[in-house]
Amino acid sequence: MKLTGIAASRYFSRPDPARAALLIFGADAMRVALRRQEAVAALLGPKGEEEMRLTRIPGSDLRKDGAALLDAMKAVGFFPGQRVVLVEDATDTAAPACTAALSDWRPGDAHMVITAGNLTAKSALRKLFEGSGSAVSIGIYDDPPSREEVEDILKAAGLRQLSPDAMTDLLALSRALDPGDFRRTVEKIALYKWNDPSPLTPAEIAANAPATIEADLDDLLAVVAEGRAQELGPMMRRIEGQGILPVTIAITMMRHFKALHSVASDPGGPGAGIGKLRPPVFGPRRDKMQAQAQKWGMFRLEDALKHLIETDLTLRSSSKAPQEALLERALLRITMMARH
Repeated sequence: MKLTGIAASRYFSRPDPARAALLIFGADAMRVALRRQEAVAALLGPKGEEEMRLTRIPGSDLRKDGAALLDAMKAVGFFPGQRVVLVEDATDTAAPACTAALSDWRPGDAHMVITAGNLTAKSALRKLFEGSGSAVSIGIYDDPPSREEVEDILKAAGLRQLSPDAMTDLLALSRALDPGDFRRTVEKIALYKWNDPSPLTPAEIAANAPATIEADLDDLLAVVAEGRAQELGPMMRRIEGQGILPVTIAITMMRHFKALHSVASDPGGPGAGIGKLRPPVFGPRRDKMQAQAQKWGMFRLEDALKHLIETDLTLRSSSKAPQEALLERALLRITMMARH
């Protein structure tokens, strides 16, 4: 039997022990591993591995010993409870062993969980599991997680009190990060909120989310975009002291102003545009960028981008003008534009 969508997502947390086996396949090994971990934990309970009710078999071993899967499935455990036989990194060469095990499976035998890489529609393993009434096949693809999946991850981490804005930010974060990184970030947020009954806020998410830009460069972006000309000189000295190249600063500045232009030019307004940025922005930085986009407007942002592009081309040219001074003059001109 083949499961997709919400039915597949729910099955991982509540697999049916009355079925003989579960096949999980997909090109992203991390996503497959996380789902396999969830399914095995649901079948075995918290003490399954301690009680030796989990048997692991590398998929490559089934090519040499096809009966190993059937023997492990029929073995009697020392402890009572559901047993699981986990076959990892299986390929179509494991199809004969899986066929024999499925045909001989009886209630009380171990539940089989098979993981594999990307399998085509013609794969022998997929055809076997999708055509079997006693087995389940689920493909893991690179689609962003659904809201329900994110909510399940939050519940598992103990995060139940969230503001609506916080949920919006977490959904955006789940689409920007790898599944493993997103789960670790949620766990980090859960530790941050330990014994704190107040709802999770966007600012708290921003404090725990992986950084996407150097803090000093982030401060420089704010100085220029908000027109704080008196702070530009000291900020440039600090950044230059860290050895950051003028070209790097120019590229970062262009990326920021392109993002502001995208927000300002969105048909739904800056409020809608800010939510479409990739990678997403959170908390106070999100509010700052939205305010900057509203202050500048689409057309003035285009003028600022023209200055930045010209400056970047000059920095990359054979010009012998001091690059630091050239860049600072351009940023000062843009900073003054923000004040008018």
